[in-house]
Amino acid sequence: MTATLALRQTTPEAAPAIGPMTPELAWLMAHVQTNRFLPHPPPDSIFVGDGDYRAIGAEFLGHFVRIGRLKPHERVFDIGCGIGRMAVPLTQYLDPERGSYDGVDPVMDGILWCAQTITPAYPRFRFQRLDIAHPLYNPQGSLPGNEVRFGFANQSFDFITMTSVATHLPPDELVVYLNEAARLLAPGGRLFLTAFALDGQSTGQERLKFRRWGEGPGWYAIEEAPLAAAGIDAGFLLEHATQAGLAVERLDPGHWRGQSAAHYQDLLIAVKPGGAR
Repeated sequence: MTATLALRQTTPEAAPAIGPMTPELAWLMAHVQTNRFLPHPPPDSIFVGDGDYRAIGAEFLGHFVRIGRLKPHERVFDIGCGIGRMAVPLTQYLDPERGSYDGVDPVMDGILWCAQTITPAYPRFRFQRLDIAHPLYNPQGSLPGNEVRFGFANQSFDFITMTSVATHLPPDELVVYLNEAARLLAPGGRLFLTAFALDGQSTGQERLKFRRWGEGPGWYAIEEAPLAAAGIDAGFLLEHATQAGLAVERLDPGHWRGQSAAHYQDLLIAVKPGGAR
């Protein structure tokens, strides 16, 4: 599948409509940003991602609900949960008796903060450190990234998010994560993944200018640290999501390309076949 064909198949005509911004959701997003009683890590410990911790969390809560069709009763798996930027807003949305959240990350400091701060108040929010090797986030890790297998049974989740995770993975490891997401999703479950998906038409702006990594499908923006901002051929991403057993719904471009968009990175939504949408 070429990148051009891949992007053509995910035009708005082919993808489900984005849900409305209801008054209830708008209120909840504002509540996440302004409620001083919600957990918030110390400023010097927000080690994953830039930007405003609460504002970004509120933004993605809106994306999860409107684009990913996340429902309060669903089981969420957050791959690369960091220091709870997605978990904190979800504490206000997921049903405390029926919904659940599991987050994994290789950085111990983030997992400890989440487990000590979020879980005591929200016991259905669980956090686990996986010692995955990564040259930037966990250089001494014992588990190679291309051997990752998350310790959950098949079909354990309804919604899996990989927010700014693919942007730090080489292509072979990204394929492993896609296969794991397909294994873990129940029929009808959705993968919500952000990426820099290069389509041959845009390699970014000056702030984030991508160059191809050798002869393969990977790209990099920072030569001295290629996995600090990693891109992937759009066709490769869609091909391997499909090979993993997922049905791609949409691959929407982000505003990193210099165009208007509701999100910075490109956004992939892929569905595990067999369930009602």
